[in-house]
Amino acid sequence: VQLQASGGGLVQAGGSLRLSCTVSGRTFSTYARGWFRQAPGKDREIVAAITWGAGATYYADSVKGRFTISRDVAKTTMYLQMNSLKPEDTAVYYCAATKNAGLLGPYNYWGQGTQVTVSS
Repeated sequence: VQLQASGGGLVQAGGSLRLSCTVSGRTFSTYARGWFRQAPGKDREIVAAITWGAGATYYADSVKGRFTISRDVAKTTMYLQMNSLKPEDTAVYYCAATKNAGLLGPYNYWGQGTQVTVSS
């Protein structure tokens, strides 16, 4: 399974970005996919996740009401719509997939990161 994230960039506080993650390979083997982020000097944290079949979702408290995760099964693509961005959202964002039942993983496959920078 290979994952490719894109869509990061520089945006002012209050702005929006949409990240995309395309997945190829043995995609049928994955149960859920998620977005993680890692800010400088901090541990990587889960931001949001979605089950590929039913579309059940999970959001970290810090992004609830501002971020929306979605998927296009036909395109094997996952999205993260990020609205009302804050400087503390600045991080490298990674997409990942898991074979395990459960939105919180552990996650088995990882894409490269995409930088999101929110200026104040």
